[in-house]
Amino acid sequence: MATPDKRTTIYFDPIIHKALKLKSIETSKSISELVNIAVKEALAEDADDLAAVEQRADEPLVSFAEMVKRLKKDGRI
Repeated sequence: MATPDKRTTIYFDPIIHKALKLKSIETSKSISELVNIAVKEALAEDADDLAAVEQRADEPLVSFAEMVKRLKKDGRI
């Protein structure tokens, strides 16, 4: 049995709200659907970022000063 949707109030900047309304009309999706899709995508991206950090956990840390030196040596700054 599916869990019922939860209801909440979100306050949008008027320009963002107008853009959402227009996209809602053009895509035949409700604003709620559009927001749910965007939040799911953002959470998935966060999960990917966390996985990447976990994979690199054993790599040695590089200080900011060392990174600046490397960039200068490579002619990037």
